[in-house]
Order: sequence, then structure tokens, then C-alpha cells
Amino acid sequence: VCLTCCSRDVMVKIDQICHKNSIKFFTGDVFGYHGYMFADLGEHEFVEEKTKVAKVSPGVEDGPDTKKAKLDSETTMVKKRVVFCQLKEALAVDWSGEKAKAALKRTTPDYFLLQ
Repeated sequence: VCLTCCSRDVMVKIDQICHKNSIKFFTGDVFGYHGYMFADLGEHEFVEEKTKVAKVSPGVEDGPDTKKAKLDSETTMVKKRVVFCQLKEALAVDWSGEKAKAALKRTTPDYFLLQ
């Protein structure tokens, strides 16, 4: 479900319905130069490629061939799982705690547009 140009209450209500029924939810809006986007994908599983680089010719230590040492890369697939929070939880952050104060420095001002 994708929402735009909706009130905060409507977005929270629709997200709760989507989360309860394991339906992916996206919402966003733009205000001039500023905007926001929120995604609640519930329990989202995905695969990520990890590349491991190893030198093929470890016997050559010095000399002109050192620069030409070939690299061999091995790609493995790693399955990952992320649990997304609901919009209601994201908006209910208590900014008075010490942990929240540290996070405030990393939080974009656009987050507060939705507030």
C-alpha cells in the first residue's frame, strides 16, 4: 500500500491494518524542498551479496610481478532478515532521554515535518 497527501491519523491507521495483515506499507509527501518517506515492510527477508577478495599468486613478494598479482574474488549470498517498526512507534519517540538526544544529532530535520 502506498499513501501520499494523507493526514497523520490516516497514515497510522492504514499502517496498523497493513502491519497486522503482513502487507507492505509506504507513505511519503513533499513540502517544497523538503519531504519524507516511511516504509513498514514488516518482517522483510532479503539476500545480500558478499564479495571476498583473495590474491591468487601469494608466492611473489617483491619485484615487477608484484604489481601484476591477480586478485580472485568469490561472491557468496547471505540471507538477512529485518523487522521494521510501525509508523505509530516511529512517531512516538521520547526525545527527552539520553539515548534519544544522541540520536537527535543524526536525525534529519525532515523527520519533524511529519510531527
